[in-house]
Amino acid sequence: MLDIYVDADACPVKDEVFRVSRRYGLRVFVVCNHFLRLPNDASIQLVQVGKGFDEADDWIAERVGEGDIVITADIPLAARVLDKGGRALGHKGRPFTPDSIGTALAMRELSEVLRGAGEFTGGPAPMGKKDRSRFLSKLDEIINAVKRSHSATTTRPG
Repeated sequence: MLDIYVDADACPVKDEVFRVSRRYGLRVFVVCNHFLRLPNDASIQLVQVGKGFDEADDWIAERVGEGDIVITADIPLAARVLDKGGRALGHKGRPFTPDSIGTALAMRELSEVLRGAGEFTGGPAPMGKKDRSRFLSKLDEIINAVKRSHSATTTRPG
């Protein structure tokens, strides 16, 4: 079954994920370090993990399966998801792919080195309407691609 996992502590598109998941009848696991109020919907489950470093990431990475979708801005988590055959989508609609994840990890490490050396690298631009629109479009696109792929593998003659 195709599930959606949301790395929720700083995710600005949770409501969008809930809307899309209802349309497709998908389960959503909202994983975070603190309590969040969620819609009263049996297909949306809050998973509250401990406050330790990367506990939400570890919970998601241990459970994600092939074709599952993870909503995250965390590049190392996205790499772990891709390694397990899942799909990873950033909250601004940027998909992480096997072709792009190496560059993303390298840029993240470079930014950390520059910050450590006292260089100001700036933060991400604020979330805008175009970002939300792109996110919704890409989430739809990924769900349909996974469903087509799953359908093709289950209907092949044996």
